[in-house]
Amino acid sequence: MKPEIEPFLNVARSVTGRAWIDRLDPAAVRMAAAIGQQTELSEILARIVASRGITVESAQSFIAPTLRDLMPDPATLADMEKLAERLADAIDAGEKIALFGDYDVDGASSVALMLRYLRAFGLSPLVHIPDRIFEGYGPNDAAMENLVAHGARLIITLDCGTTSHGPIAHAKARDADVLVVDHHLAADHLPPADALVNPNRPDDISGLGYLCAAGVTFMVLVATNRILRHRGRADLPDLMAFLDLVALATVCDVVPLTGLNRAFVTRGLEVLRQGANPGLRSLAIAARVNGPVGCYHLGYLLGPRINAGGRIGDAGLGARLLSSDDEHEALTIAARLDELNAERQRIEVEAVEQAFATAEMEIGDGEGPPVLVTASPEWHQGIVGLVAARLRERFDRPAFAIALGRDGSGTGSGRSMPRVDLGAAVIAAVDAGIIRKGGGHAMAAGITVDAGQLGPFRSFMNEMLAEDVVAARKRNEIKIDAALTARGATTDFVHDVERAGPFGAGNANPVFAFPSHQIRFPEVVGAGGHVRFSANSGDGARLKAIAFRAAGTPLGEALLKAKDGQGLHLCGTLNIDHYQGRETVQLRVIDAAIPGASG
Repeated sequence: MKPEIEPFLNVARSVTGRAWIDRLDPAAVRMAAAIGQQTELSEILARIVASRGITVESAQSFIAPTLRDLMPDPATLADMEKLAERLADAIDAGEKIALFGDYDVDGASSVALMLRYLRAFGLSPLVHIPDRIFEGYGPNDAAMENLVAHGARLIITLDCGTTSHGPIAHAKARDADVLVVDHHLAADHLPPADALVNPNRPDDISGLGYLCAAGVTFMVLVATNRILRHRGRADLPDLMAFLDLVALATVCDVVPLTGLNRAFVTRGLEVLRQGANPGLRSLAIAARVNGPVGCYHLGYLLGPRINAGGRIGDAGLGARLLSSDDEHEALTIAARLDELNAERQRIEVEAVEQAFATAEMEIGDGEGPPVLVTASPEWHQGIVGLVAARLRERFDRPAFAIALGRDGSGTGSGRSMPRVDLGAAVIAAVDAGIIRKGGGHAMAAGITVDAGQLGPFRSFMNEMLAEDVVAARKRNEIKIDAALTARGATTDFVHDVERAGPFGAGNANPVFAFPSHQIRFPEVVGAGGHVRFSANSGDGARLKAIAFRAAGTPLGEALLKAKDGQGLHLCGTLNIDHYQGRETVQLRVIDAAIPGASG
């Protein structure tokens, strides 16, 4: 019988109902000791590296990932050689090319990548980004017809197209070639494109299914450059200069920061910090970014502003910003995206409040359904993904939010939890005729429902995912990397920990436990209901701390009700704030426990 794991700091049940456990099992503890002995890594850094399944032999390459070591031959992707040859032919012939992209950060980045590449050869491609409300996701007949009518002989879909059988067939019937560059889940039957590069198509054995569309697009450009070089062309663009866009999309599309993605983001952040892209530079100014740009800034400051254009404004603003070399145009677009993001936040707050109330009624006093499916005619289609994410976060289960039309049809988004494949369930719902349209990834999906399909869809998802959700929620735990004190949380310590980054999906930001730290001066700040306070250790050291969106939650109540100087076990991640040239450490609290009462 497998021995029961001893809770970290004896926290078997925190204020949020979770157990704290050591991220390292006994084998990883031994590996951490070996890494510490045989490398120059500190003890804490060795623990973090070992907990990611890294060995002594690969520790140094994990700390310093490079494209040279991690970039595979692009030809390992199915259809890559065929697609790259066709693209190279179009470049050599100076053909009129059209780009059809998605309206999110990944789509905008992919379009900007391809635009910058083709412009380097003197080409001026047509660009179409669909309107989320009036056109929906992916290619449509009218848009394809319009691109052909404007002279496009080659249409490249980016971050979309894998399930667009009809529109691609329409373009083909109008004598246009179609190339698909995508990463979304694919069914067995592929559309009639001239070439389709997608590491998630059923017959692809590249093992690169974790790439976002911009990562796949970069691979396409590498393959195309190689073909053009073999043909004797010397005017090839420096692809390394485009990696800032790949890093942006990789972080914002929440794909795993493992393997090649680690090299993309590590190198991409270096390129981004050089400020060569006017659009990204202008957006950082509009977002009031302080200090060197990191993954947090990409995911929480830059990305949401680019997405705001596709959610509630002009869907093409993101691609225009990221592909612009005009400083004035970039500043103007960045300012507009900042305004749209503020408006998006206001709309989101109202929708989230309504969704929470609906979910609480559905759950009642019991466990409630394993999957939440909420809908409202009052919600804007552009923010349903954000509402679903907040539902998932608050109620600890997969959730859908659907914006309904007057006729009862709707467009929605879903967000999942680890070990629950939402994208596969949605595709199964489409195949079964439960809903009209849908697709996505394991952690996120988009759907279109007709009138009368909402009830059957809710029943289908709950029946199909019930066992997976129950199993996932039983493993309701927080993995702790190490224990620390406020005095030990120095800027030097955080910089050392950051060597194991970039952190994000697939490479979680290290979580540190702070035993029995006093809670001083807790207060609610910001429109999002954040709880800010000072965490003091017994030796008098103080650490700035904040629990995001905690007001009204068990965590927030525990922090706000803590008697002056009461000690709580805290756990969270550490980051460095940059203000007026000074660096200070902040703890982002994700949980708390009462010492002695949690075992």
